[in-house]
Amino acid sequence: MKNFFQKILVGDKYLIAFIMLLAIFSLLPGFSASSSIEYAAQTGTVFGQFGKQLAFLIIGLAILFSVQVVDYKYIGGMAVIALPIVVILLIWTLLQNNSIDGANASRWLKIPGIPLTIQTSTFAGLVLMIYVARYCTIIRDKKVTFLETLIWVLLPVFAVVGLIFPANGSTAIILFTMVMMMLFIGGYPIKYLIVIGGIIVFCGTLFVMGALKYGDDMPNTRVHTWKNRIERYIDPSDNSIEEWQETNAKAAIVEGGQFGKGPGKSAIKHTLPQASSDFIYAVIIEEYGAIGGIALIFIFLMILFRIMVIATKVHTYFGSLLVIAVGIPIIFQAVINMGVAVGLFPTTGQPLPMISFGGTSLWITCLALGIILSVSSQIKTKEELETKKISEEVIQDIA
Repeated sequence: MKNFFQKILVGDKYLIAFIMLLAIFSLLPGFSASSSIEYAAQTGTVFGQFGKQLAFLIIGLAILFSVQVVDYKYIGGMAVIALPIVVILLIWTLLQNNSIDGANASRWLKIPGIPLTIQTSTFAGLVLMIYVARYCTIIRDKKVTFLETLIWVLLPVFAVVGLIFPANGSTAIILFTMVMMMLFIGGYPIKYLIVIGGIIVFCGTLFVMGALKYGDDMPNTRVHTWKNRIERYIDPSDNSIEEWQETNAKAAIVEGGQFGKGPGKSAIKHTLPQASSDFIYAVIIEEYGAIGGIALIFIFLMILFRIMVIATKVHTYFGSLLVIAVGIPIIFQAVINMGVAVGLFPTTGQPLPMISFGGTSLWITCLALGIILSVSSQIKTKEELETKKISEEVIQDIA
C-alpha cells in the first residue's frame, strides 16, 4: 500500500494536500447548491446532481494523477498539435448554435452520440497559455521582429480569443489579459506589448460604443447581454435580472454571518439561477459563514503559494513559465468568481475552480494542476539525484 501511494503521489505533497482539501470542500456546498437545479427543473433528485458532480470529481482526479507522471517537457509540443484542433472545435461550437433547456448555449459543444456537452473555450484557453509559454521559451535571449511574433504568436492568440468572444466575451477578455501577462513575464518585447495594448483599447472602445448604441436592436444575442452588463456596471441602480442575482448573492452573504446557517440550509440558493456555479461562493458563505468563506480563500492562497514555489525551484525556463501559464489562471478565475459574489466585479459567468457544478471546468482545472505536479515531480527527481551523487562522492572521499 505504501509503494502504491509513493507511485501515485509523485508531485509536490503540499500541493496535493491542498488539492484534496479543495476536492473535499467542493462536495458539500456542491451538493447543497445543486438542489437549486432540481428546484427549478422539478425533475430528479438532488442526489442525482450530487452523483454527477462526484463522478466529475473522480474523473478529474484520475486526469490529475495521470498527467502528473507525464514528462512536462513534452507538453509544449502537445500544445502546438492541439492548437489547430481547438480552433476547429471553437468554429464547430459557434456553428452549432446550441441551446440547453431552451436557453442559449452557444459556448457549449454537444458531443455526437453521447449525452455530454463541453465548454470548448475552457480547453482552448489552457492550450493557448501553454503555447504562449513555449513560444516565450523559444524566443528567450533572441531579437525578434514584430512580423515574426505576429505570425507565430499573435495570430494564434487573436484566432482563439476572436472565436471565443462572440459566445463568451468575458472569458475572451480574461484570457487575452492573461496572455498579455504571460508575454510580459516571458520577456516579450515591451514596445510590441504597448502597440498591441493600444490597438485593443481602440477596438474595445469602438465595441463598447457600438454595443451601447445597437444592443437593443439585437435582442436574445450576446451583444444585448454585453450591453446590459456595461450599463449595469456604469449604473448600478439599473433594475435588471443580473442586479437581482447580485442582490440575492449579497443577501446570502449577510444571512450567513460568522458561522453560517449550516450545511444544506441555504434559502437564497433557490432564487439564484446560477447558485451551483457563478454564485456558489455566496451559497458557501450563507451555509458555512465567514469562516467557511475565509477557509476557501486560504486554500486557494496556499495553492498559489505552492505554484510560486514550484515555479521558482524548477530547473528549466520552460518549466517555470509552464507552471505560471497553467496555474495563475486558476487563481485568477477564483478571484473573479468570489469578487462577483461579493459585488466587487460585474457578472462574468466565470466558475469557481473545482467547486462550481459541471465537468468541463473541473477537468481542465485538474489537467492544469496535474501539469504543475508533473513539473514539481521533476524537481524532486533532480534533487534526489544530486543528493545521491553528493553522497557517493563523500563515500568515495572517505574510502
